[in-house]
Amino acid sequence: MTASVEYIPVTPIEYPDEDGKPLAEGDIQFSYLAYGINTLQIYFQNHLDVYVAGNVFIYYEIGYPESVVAPDVFVVFEVENRDRRSYKTWEENNQTPDFVLEITSKATRSKDQGAKKGIYAFLGVREYFQYDPTGDYLNPQLQGLHLVDGNYFPVSANTLPDGTVSLPSEVLGLELRLEAEKLRFYNPTTSQTLLTHEEEAFARQAAEEKAQRLAAKLRELNIDPDSL
Repeated sequence: MTASVEYIPVTPIEYPDEDGKPLAEGDIQFSYLAYGINTLQIYFQNHLDVYVAGNVFIYYEIGYPESVVAPDVFVVFEVENRDRRSYKTWEENNQTPDFVLEITSKATRSKDQGAKKGIYAFLGVREYFQYDPTGDYLNPQLQGLHLVDGNYFPVSANTLPDGTVSLPSEVLGLELRLEAEKLRFYNPTTSQTLLTHEEEAFARQAAEEKAQRLAAKLRELNIDPDSL
């Protein structure tokens, strides 16, 4: 007699791409989240092995969709620079983020300081920065941590003569600066602040308008600006 074997279908494990929650608590938080993603994507645009994203689910244990975290801004080295709906570490040669930035708010403060900090240390995130755009929940507003032997230690801040607070990111080769309490990425090699595409367009327009005004003034003085 042949024994029958009952076939029990295996339900595939789902790894959702979203949870229905808003990207950020408010407009201020969202603007800095967008700034961080956009400027770092521009900065690394010619690097095919650097992935920059934000608010993307990172799944870090296969078979356990509850093992997930979604940093506001993160950078991963040595993976393909391409769009993803979610990031599964086991599909990416077990590469985890090297840099994380969280834009802190009232709703996220406890997670940013507690659970997420522990997860990032567990994942081996080499640098973890936090910024509070309203100045209500973090003191100081901009804080950085670097990982040493599985534990986080503060990144030392420098105060420039004009009052700008600067924290170096060895991972990115950049500085995170607090200029008039506003977060900016700064490239010490070029001595330039990183701009979004919109900010670059605005800066070009402002420069062109200034040049046109100068040319008009020179013509009033009977000076041909093209001869200079």
